[in-house]
Amino acid sequence: MKSIVEHKKYVKLGPSNYEVWKSVILEYDQYSYPDDLDMVIKSIQDNLDIKFCPTKFREGNLGNPTFGHCYHSNQAIYYFFKDANLKAMSAPCDVAGQHWWCEDVNGNIIDATADQYYSVGTEPPYSQGRKTKWYGWKNRPHRKTQDLMKLVQSSSKLFSEVYREKPKKEY
Repeated sequence: MKSIVEHKKYVKLGPSNYEVWKSVILEYDQYSYPDDLDMVIKSIQDNLDIKFCPTKFREGNLGNPTFGHCYHSNQAIYYFFKDANLKAMSAPCDVAGQHWWCEDVNGNIIDATADQYYSVGTEPPYSQGRKTKWYGWKNRPHRKTQDLMKLVQSSSKLFSEVYREKPKKEY
């Protein structure tokens, strides 16, 4: 099934006035949950690159290849299996401050980056998890999530749509 993940670009026109002027859109095919889950997780892990890792986590990522990738990796899972109604989950943790994963309607944990904990002899903080909205501004998906999804599914299409000329700031 064709789906899109849209990352809107906003310009601030006033103290609390924002306008969308452009979108970056990924058009992709959803996968079948749970049939394709292991394949998608493996492909995400195979396509993790330090360029996706937030700068503050890059040093920790050098010896732990899934470290610092929980947000965009699990957000990609969330969108690849959009019709499965997965929940975004997060919890504070000692390893990176915050950890993100998904859960299905039966409470099964789906986490492409759990090994960042197991590889250092600790457990992910699932027991403290709570349903969470993705934290992007106005709840928009991250651009790095779109880029990772494009790598995982090479047949997907990533493009920009400009709605209007970028407006000048008026304040």
